[in-house]
Amino acid sequence: MHLASSCSGVLAAGIFMVLNCGAPLVADELKSGEYFVTQSWSQEKNFRRPYFVQVPIQRQAEPFPVLVFLHGNGGSGQGGMRGFLRKYPTLAKRFITVFPDGYLKSWNIVSERSKANDLAFLEAIILRVLEHENAQADQVTVMGSSNGSALANQMAIETKLTQVRNYVTCVSPLNAFQHDGKNFKSRGSNNRYLKSAEPRTGIRLLNVSGENDPLVPYQGGASRGIPAPGGKLRFVPAEESIFLWAKSQGYDGGKKGEPSEVRGPVEKFVYLNGDVVHLKVRNAGHDASRALSEAMLLEFLKVDPRR
Repeated sequence: MHLASSCSGVLAAGIFMVLNCGAPLVADELKSGEYFVTQSWSQEKNFRRPYFVQVPIQRQAEPFPVLVFLHGNGGSGQGGMRGFLRKYPTLAKRFITVFPDGYLKSWNIVSERSKANDLAFLEAIILRVLEHENAQADQVTVMGSSNGSALANQMAIETKLTQVRNYVTCVSPLNAFQHDGKNFKSRGSNNRYLKSAEPRTGIRLLNVSGENDPLVPYQGGASRGIPAPGGKLRFVPAEESIFLWAKSQGYDGGKKGEPSEVRGPVEKFVYLNGDVVHLKVRNAGHDASRALSEAMLLEFLKVDPRR
């Protein structure tokens, strides 16, 4: 990575990192605030894309793990930040949390309004955050909601960043472009999803899906509202999707037909000793992530809330 002496540095072709105006390029400790990645693509040139960082107020001797949250379609980084910090206050005290802004309030998956290289955007943010001494270098979680989950899935398929350890996908299992029934697929140029991909091993993944979701059907098939070339976006059935993820991480057994555990309305399907988990929320729609309590999320992330 080549860094300029001013407020920006070239990370890759067309991608620049920009800090708060006047801030040093590499600070010893990451601070809460608004930061920018400058990126060029077909829709924009040298466009400053914001992301918002929240660092725990209480300092600690060890670096903080990092969680990147990706809002859903129509949302924003700031809006996602407000909702996330309100719902998960204990986690916010234990993690550096990062909230990127999707271009045109969307993430570039299949036929969304954004045509930006969002994977490069996320990788640039993560690498920049991890340059700071108060960020734990090998414990990054990427969590998304709906369209943000679709991007989290795509990142899990394609990225080679070993620092990203955990993925949490709320109300979006794999779509049929991301897995064609035989192989995972890279997005490629112009969102054609032609090239097969092999997700790297060593990742952990938690998915939450609603049994009665009309937008992302639990049993798979076409969405009622999400566009795709030739019609509506099709999805892999939620329980098949988590099985495919488990197989990608070394699971060699059969697909689970019954939940491993039931907690109220939540049926839990567990693979690989809890490294790959699906939560089926009965009688829930596209709001199923409401059932993902802070205790459940911390349990998956292996964080003791009492510390």
